[in-house]
Amino acid sequence: MSSTDELQNHDASPKWKERFAFFNQHGSPKNPTFSSALKQLTTRKRMLINMNFIAIFFGPVYLFVLGLWKKNLALIAIIVVVSFSLSLIFTILGRELPYALGSGLNVVFALMYGLSANYAYYLKQEKGSQGWNPFEGLKIV
Repeated sequence: MSSTDELQNHDASPKWKERFAFFNQHGSPKNPTFSSALKQLTTRKRMLINMNFIAIFFGPVYLFVLGLWKKNLALIAIIVVVSFSLSLIFTILGRELPYALGSGLNVVFALMYGLSANYAYYLKQEKGSQGWNPFEGLKIV
């Protein structure tokens, strides 16, 4: 039975099945074969595999809906620590947090959800991995 046949047994949408098949065939995003295989896809397919737009806009709620509560709590903790630290630093300096910095951080936090959701859900569904590391298997740098 091929990996694609196994995927048909999941009660998942065609988008998720396509993502799972790609991850099964090419491994994690930090795998070199993943990057080369991703470059061969169309821009639309690359976005489908790499980015989850629902997670960008509804990240904390969406990860709880997907059952990724440990990874979600870790991301929320990162957001709270970074936000609190910056607020504390700017308060000590007697300044307000610049609007541009706050907006930029919001974009970064949204992208953390968008870029990690697909592979995290794949790990949960296909590998049974439910760890706390939201960036497990991802190419960070």
